[in-house]
Amino acid sequence: MKKAFVTLDQVKKIAEKYPTPFYIYDEKGIRENARRVYQAFSWNKGFKEYFAVKATPNPSILKILKEEGCGTDCSSETELMMSDACGFSGHEIMFSSNDTPDKEYQLAAKLGAIINLDDFTDIARIEPLLGSFPETMCLRYNPGGYFKIANTIMDNPQDAKYGMTTDQIIEGYKILKQKGVKHFGMHAFLASNTVTNEYYPELAKELFELAVEIKIQCGISLDFINLSGGVGIPYKPDQEPNDILAIGEGVHRAFDEILVPAGLSDVRIFTEMGRFMLAPYGALVTKVIHFKHIYKEYAGVDACAVNLMRPAMYGAYHHITVLGKEDEPNDHTYDVTGSLCENNDKFAIDRTLPELALGDYLFIHDTGAHGFAMGYNYNGKLWSAELLLREDGSVKLIRRAETPKDYFATLDIDDTMKKYL
Repeated sequence: MKKAFVTLDQVKKIAEKYPTPFYIYDEKGIRENARRVYQAFSWNKGFKEYFAVKATPNPSILKILKEEGCGTDCSSETELMMSDACGFSGHEIMFSSNDTPDKEYQLAAKLGAIINLDDFTDIARIEPLLGSFPETMCLRYNPGGYFKIANTIMDNPQDAKYGMTTDQIIEGYKILKQKGVKHFGMHAFLASNTVTNEYYPELAKELFELAVEIKIQCGISLDFINLSGGVGIPYKPDQEPNDILAIGEGVHRAFDEILVPAGLSDVRIFTEMGRFMLAPYGALVTKVIHFKHIYKEYAGVDACAVNLMRPAMYGAYHHITVLGKEDEPNDHTYDVTGSLCENNDKFAIDRTLPELALGDYLFIHDTGAHGFAMGYNYNGKLWSAELLLREDGSVKLIRRAETPKDYFATLDIDDTMKKYL
């Protein structure tokens, strides 16, 4: 059973100052999880977790992760800016982008970030764009085909827009070597939200074997291999969670079996997790404000898909705890809905919950990554506040709620709208 990291009494007190809906993050959980990740890969002397900023782009969260030894993985100009502003510098930043504007490569180079090239044609852009190649460059790999674990298809890389083919990446390293690049990395992302301890080890084997082939064909030794993200979380309460310690040990075995005999024992392992690092340690808190009784029972809340779009976008499951009713039987069935003019604006469909009442607070679990970050303003809805539950139990506002003034701020306003500014 999933357990909320705040109580009803805590939320009632918080809501007096910061009305629902709001996101809240658990600092203690974030720090403890980051330390487990570093423990899992402590066998690799150069290990670093590059947190995927896109998952939870908030400076207060990034600073916590920086204190725990993490870097950042950025995919846009603004994410680079945020990383820089939070004190990340040089190789603490990985820039992994695709279909990339020139100015973003230029900013990444200015910050000294590791540039991870997604496409073979990007190699030819770098020298004229930046004046010369950085001493360290990374290439992104896509093996094509299907990625399988124990005869189960996990994902379909051949349909993904990311990365280079095997022939392209080998030719790419040859070009980079000829151009004077001194340090080389490889990156790959083959599957999303895997809830199995076998994903990273299987991916590592594939990349380690390619690293050996690159050494043979190109005469270079990779400095680092970035396993990217893809390590998932158990959104449903009956799912078995990943064991990051077992995952780290599985990668360790593959490292010793493949890289060490090939003279590649100095390769550093990087990861780039967003969901695993943050999702369980964030929640969307919302309040029941309406009931509708027609062909189904609908419980309307003051949040909607603009606050959390994953269920509406692709039917994602997020567990819901009714705060204060944790011990009551789940003997009522509801669709939990928001107020958008879209029928997919539902946080849950046919979900069994305790009997709801107006004013009940719902704790929507596992929204700490790809939750607030995917928000939008459809129907003129405004972005919610983000709060941090600190280790001492106090609550800090880390992003204020959007106001109508914010919504109108980028418009060409005539006198008709000025009264709202």
